[in-house]
Amino acid sequence: MSHSEPSSAQRAYEIAKDQILSGGVRGGQLLSEVEMAAALGVSRTPVHEAFLRLAAEDLLELLPRRGAVVVPISAHDATDVLEMRLALETSAVRRLCRSSEAADALFGELTTLIARQREDASAGDVHGFAAADDAFHRRIVEVAGNAVGHRFYCSISERQRRMMADAARSESTRLAALIDEHDELAAAIGARDLARFEAALVLHLEATYRVTIG
Repeated sequence: MSHSEPSSAQRAYEIAKDQILSGGVRGGQLLSEVEMAAALGVSRTPVHEAFLRLAAEDLLELLPRRGAVVVPISAHDATDVLEMRLALETSAVRRLCRSSEAADALFGELTTLIARQREDASAGDVHGFAAADDAFHRRIVEVAGNAVGHRFYCSISERQRRMMADAARSESTRLAALIDEHDELAAAIGARDLARFEAALVLHLEATYRVTIG
């Protein structure tokens, strides 16, 4: 094996983690070490090592001689993540509102991402839709240029990715409404209207994840 190739344990870790974050396996589902080892053509040892890493990240709960159960995101954790998102994205837009050039440029980028979401929704591509949703919100924080805020936003991105995948799969009829809500968020940025953006973001997050923020 060349040094550029991932080890069997690393490959098992990346595959299992992607399944969890993308919603391919849901909270409460069992992951079998035996089945994953067979699928990858490796022994159980590297798969067990991968599962140990994921357990340390609170994504799996190990079960003796059975494998592991995917740890669900609790309602409390979800609310915590969304409160931080509200604070970070609103702060980012507050900064962006000081520059019409930055706001206009971001509005153009967000419009492109919304078009991508429309295509993904039409194709029934939930995975692509969730990725475009993540890019939409992440870009707002990136463009604002607060490096500390961006690092913190990235630190909650894995939880957010799981939450979005769950929301999109459990309520696919909401995809069109999500796109409309993104239209409103982008329009508020284009108009440099912070109050409008914050109000729209609260409604967007509460409706998508069925929680009350604040």
